[in-house]
Amino acid sequence: MIYAVWIPLLVPFLVVPAASRLADALSPVRAVRLLAATGAGLALCTVFALALLVVPGAGRLSAVAAVGEFVRPLAAVEPAVAVPLSAAALALLLGCAVAVTGAARRHWGQLHRAARPERSDGSELAVLRDTRPDAYALPGRPGSPGRIVVTTGMLHALEPAERDALLAHERAHLTGRHHLYLVAAELSARCHPALRALRAPMGYALERCADETAAHAVGDRRVAARAIGRAALAARTAGGGSAPRPAPALAAAAGPVPRRVAALLGRTAVRPRIGRAAAVTLIACLAVSGAAALDATHDLHSSIEVAQGENP
Repeated sequence: MIYAVWIPLLVPFLVVPAASRLADALSPVRAVRLLAATGAGLALCTVFALALLVVPGAGRLSAVAAVGEFVRPLAAVEPAVAVPLSAAALALLLGCAVAVTGAARRHWGQLHRAARPERSDGSELAVLRDTRPDAYALPGRPGSPGRIVVTTGMLHALEPAERDALLAHERAHLTGRHHLYLVAAELSARCHPALRALRAPMGYALERCADETAAHAVGDRRVAARAIGRAALAARTAGGGSAPRPAPALAAAAGPVPRRVAALLGRTAVRPRIGRAAAVTLIACLAVSGAAALDATHDLHSSIEVAQGENP
């Protein structure tokens, strides 16, 4: 177990280069699903590996040995190594639990504050009287569809067809519940530092999903590309102040806009081989991490049986 248990803790560092290439090489929907599955799976394997590391050192304690009915030491590792290693793993495990719980509570609180009844009349579209151009999708709490918020400044900055594309983009964020994918990526990042690198590709892939939906809704990829580009340009060049966006908001003008526009116009070089290689790498990392965690569990179970005198 002492060797296999380290694999889930090291594998996440291998996904960073592949994840950065995935969003442009695969379809946005597939990229989002694969990134979400990889992040959640590797985070779970990390937590599981830390929990496995706690057991050997804990088994050296008399109280734990009595509960487990151990008649001999749980592992061949010296107490001078096993106990400090288990203590460090326990500290990391508790740190992960605190960080994940705190992030989940903050997100829930943000959704609750953003969805207060007095801030909406129940309609999907909320138009704010604000000269600064801005538009974003504000997700609702579970069971609530959320709403699209757009300023009068943004409406004046776009042509009618571009407005339709922009609203379709924001609507795609709501119907696709894209904020949940971002939350999943954030929670995964709290479990392993290397998984923080998945947040940027995930955000880009989600924007690309909404871009493609908007292009399909208006029936013209050039109109969708122009709407996104003009919305971003207007938001970044306009003067004046406005209220900050709520934290859970997803905005069409966010992220690498030139890269997204190029993808809509077909100016991004599609490399299927790179996409397949990146996807295979992520899947392989997930499979190896899971297999190593299972192998470490099997070894630990065998060690417990030996310690209990069942297998001399």
